[in-house]
Amino acid sequence: MTSLNQQERTPRPTPHRQIKVGKWNENLRASDVNQIWIELHRIVSSHPLVRASKRAGFLVEEGKYNAYTDLTQELFVALLTKERFQHYLDTGMTDAEVEAEISQIELTNLLTAELRKRYPESYRLARRISTIIQTSLTFKRFDNIGSPEVHRRLADRLYGLADWRDNKSRRDVAEMDERVKAVSFLHRDTRMVGCTGDAQIVISNVELEKLIIRVFKAVDSPVDVRSLRSFVMSRLPIMDIHLVPVGGSGDSDDEDRVSYEIPDIRANPEQDFLRIEAEGAATNSVDRFLVSLNKSVRGKAKQYDRMVSVLWHCYLISDGGTQLEVAEMLGVSDSLVSDYRKRIESSLQSLSFQGVNEARHFEKALKTRVREMVAEQKEIVSV
Repeated sequence: MTSLNQQERTPRPTPHRQIKVGKWNENLRASDVNQIWIELHRIVSSHPLVRASKRAGFLVEEGKYNAYTDLTQELFVALLTKERFQHYLDTGMTDAEVEAEISQIELTNLLTAELRKRYPESYRLARRISTIIQTSLTFKRFDNIGSPEVHRRLADRLYGLADWRDNKSRRDVAEMDERVKAVSFLHRDTRMVGCTGDAQIVISNVELEKLIIRVFKAVDSPVDVRSLRSFVMSRLPIMDIHLVPVGGSGDSDDEDRVSYEIPDIRANPEQDFLRIEAEGAATNSVDRFLVSLNKSVRGKAKQYDRMVSVLWHCYLISDGGTQLEVAEMLGVSDSLVSDYRKRIESSLQSLSFQGVNEARHFEKALKTRVREMVAEQKEIVSV
């Protein structure tokens, strides 16, 4: 009975999760390319940074090959080019050591190099933000208070202002995202830096630290580094331009690639001819319209000048004022301005255009002509 109770009190060993490790030395000695590629694809598919990059849209699927397959091929070529496979055999590395180096060093370096190439400013600013919050005395870490030996990835660490109390409560990420919108958007610093002088500062380190402080005060909560980078960079004018090839199907061996044809938006000779013809017709329409206005006042110069002024202030400029203001400006009655407007609208309705383009040319030509006429009237009055 005693032995049975002792057996019951004896804790059972906790099963550990088995981490699969490929048979790298066996496959490398046999030069089994297919099996090596399968093992690399397994590492790529299970790597957390690869999954995060795919969710963020950094890995683009093209044609019939998915993102993991393309990345696996790039990793295989990179290892083969650097002769890392032979190095693993020559140095006698174990299967676990080979697996760790490929996963933690080679694949990570490949991904970060791709991010640096496609998103240079975002990558550079993210690293600067991480460096500032770790080195500046203005900030402190909140997730390891009381247990500084706790290890956590940088992106998951919590930081806040150094003068906050240790038990500062955290806010929801969605609420912090709304609060950070109150922080003003900064202008871009266009000074050139770098060895070759081909990169802009965007923001200096002093201003960047001030911006981080403003973000912390706006959210009023400790923030993980990943979210903090996003909040800070959302207040900066970052321009990461990624050029992608756009061409016909003949540029690639991928049969499933969608072919594109860049449209030529330049005008052809026929369109140029039609445009010139429309401009000429619009100019003739302006002449007919002004002659019609002149006839409506029986060719009297003073009334015609007033009507042109009404046309300019009431129809052709946006800040011409109300009808009463225009009447007061011209020194006439409101009813007279109303009568002029009826005559102008009647003359406009008598015009006919073949399309919207011709009407736009008419409006542009009329505005230019009437502007000159109004300027001439002002010169005569001033003299």
